[in-house]
Amino acid sequence: GTAAASTRIHQAVESLTQTVLSAFTRRMPDGGTLHIEDIQDQVELALMRNGEQKVARAYVLYREERARERAAEIETDIETQEKTNSIALNVTRVDGVKKPLDMTRLNLIVAEACENIGEVDANIVISETQNNLFDGIDEANVGQALVMSARTQIEKEPNYSYVAAGLLLDQLRQEALTFIEGIKTQATHKEMKERYQEYFKKYIKRGAELELLDHELTKYDLDQLSKALRPDCDRQFTYLGLQTLYDRYFIHSMDVRFELPQAFFMRVAMGLAINESDRNQRAVEFYELLSSFNFMNSTPTLFNSGTRRPQLSSCYLTTVPDDLDGIFSAIKDDALLSKFAGGLGNDWTPVRALGTHIKGTNGKSQGIVPFLKVANDTAVAVNQGGKRKGAMCAYLETWHLDIEEFLDLKKNTGDDRRRTHDMNTANWIPDLFMKRVAEDGQWTLFSPHETSDLHDLYGEKFENRYCEYEHKTTDGAIVNFKIIQAVDLWRKILSMLFETGHPWITFKDPCNIRSPQSHT
Repeated sequence: GTAAASTRIHQAVESLTQTVLSAFTRRMPDGGTLHIEDIQDQVELALMRNGEQKVARAYVLYREERARERAAEIETDIETQEKTNSIALNVTRVDGVKKPLDMTRLNLIVAEACENIGEVDANIVISETQNNLFDGIDEANVGQALVMSARTQIEKEPNYSYVAAGLLLDQLRQEALTFIEGIKTQATHKEMKERYQEYFKKYIKRGAELELLDHELTKYDLDQLSKALRPDCDRQFTYLGLQTLYDRYFIHSMDVRFELPQAFFMRVAMGLAINESDRNQRAVEFYELLSSFNFMNSTPTLFNSGTRRPQLSSCYLTTVPDDLDGIFSAIKDDALLSKFAGGLGNDWTPVRALGTHIKGTNGKSQGIVPFLKVANDTAVAVNQGGKRKGAMCAYLETWHLDIEEFLDLKKNTGDDRRRTHDMNTANWIPDLFMKRVAEDGQWTLFSPHETSDLHDLYGEKFENRYCEYEHKTTDGAIVNFKIIQAVDLWRKILSMLFETGHPWITFKDPCNIRSPQSHT
């Protein structure tokens, strides 16, 4: 019954398919391009010749219905375009004067942004933009409306991210060119390709005049470098990537960005090549790597290369000493390093623990936590050149007497004066601790002012010295200590890691044993 009928249908479909394929193979033995109507004609003919008149009639009716639908879609598109061209909105300039919205240019930059990008439709962006415009809108908001219209389509089709980036580029070009030229200046991507070289030379000179760029950059062969620029690489950006560059990386004067993407990459390349013997050629080579996205420098390098303060390092690691002057000198150094976009790693292990004796005042130490709170607030107060939040991490070894309070620093409950919500924490764990965990053994916490050499030891030397200090606790030679179960501390470490994402787990012995810098 049903199975047999299904088999006959499959056989008939396969036979008809082969008939259609054979017809085209005979007509075009060397291959070629077929129009959809040609294929449908052959299908219709094959159905008739095979005696499937009922199916052929249904197929003819289907084709007629689809033809009417396509005609209606074309008519709708024409009406939409006519509506777009007929709308007469006014925009308000900065000086308050109203002028007609330039729909011709608006259509042009949208078409340009959609050019050579698959699965996107300029009409959708135009239509969505019109829904967001009103008579008298500020001229500056028209560009933002265009970008937002493209952004709303990204979740439906990711390629609209490139369209949004292309529309954002139009705003960037206007902002940069207007600043450089001193009068309002616009340029499409095609027009910018013609003027990128001249813009770049003016940009370098203006940046040096404003003391934002190293004056040494003006001594490069700017003609050679400007000819190496690749304006089409501007079209490689997604919206998020380009917006991030605009918000954080581009050189600006009084919040006016006058650095465009290819000028940005060349500025970074020039800064990297500044001490090379053939620095023009090296700068071009660096630029080609960056502009092609085959390589990308770290954030501080992108921020500062080619500027008057070329701080190119991402991270700075320091050890905080066990005295008040040293502690606050370290915090001051953190502030100055953070100012120029350096990430900070502070080793707080040498600082004595809570409740230990201070000889100078005959008082007791408050431990590391209050100082960590000051360091945390410093990272907030001194962000990285106003471009991103300060990045700081505090390291502490597992044998430090304050380790248990250290683990609580990122908790959202408890005394907020003893919490550091804006700073990362890391636990510097020796192998001996993990052995004690595996053995279900005890672990002794010390104050570093009584066991100062533990900080600099690792491997077998650390284990031997640590065990010596444990023996000293029994004869009273060391008075500041606490004995706990190693597995209990390990459980708390993992609990805090699960709850807060901190402390980061770092292993002291493997890092030091495998370090290639043991000669320093």
